[in-house]
Amino acid sequence: MHHTFTVENLFGFTTVLTKQRPLEKTVKETSEPNLYVLTSGPIPPNPAELLSSKSMEQFIEEAEEQFDYILFDTPPILAVADPQIIANQCDGSILVVFSGKTEIDMAKKATELLSSAKGKLLGAVLNHKEIQNSHYYYYYGHSQ
Repeated sequence: MHHTFTVENLFGFTTVLTKQRPLEKTVKETSEPNLYVLTSGPIPPNPAELLSSKSMEQFIEEAEEQFDYILFDTPPILAVADPQIIANQCDGSILVVFSGKTEIDMAKKATELLSSAKGKLLGAVLNHKEIQNSHYYYYYGHSQ
C-alpha cells in the first residue's frame, strides 16, 4: 500500500494498535480527494494476537468515528490467519481473485474460511481479466 501511494511505512496500523502513535497522526492523505491511507507499519511479532486484541476493537471504533468507509487490504486468506480475524470484525468482505491464476477450488476454500470465521462475503472482484471484445458492460449499483 505504501508503494502504491508513495508514502512511508515507518509508522502505520501496527503502531496505532500498539498505542505508540495516535491514528490522526499516522493516517496519510493521498492525492485522491477524500482518500486516506494507513499503511501496515512495522511487522509485529504477534500479528494474530494484535488483531484479536482490545486495541483492534478500539481502532475500529475510532476509525468509524473519523471515516465514512474503512477498507482493510489483507494478505491472501489462504496464506495467513489475519484475513479471517479481520473478517470477523468487519461489516463485510470482498474476495479478490486473479483471472486465470486463482483456481476454483482455492476460491471455494477461501469462501469457506470466511464463512467459518463468521465473515460476511459481500462479493468478489476479478482482477486481470482480458477483454475479448468491446461488447462488455459492468453493473454499478446496489439492491435493496
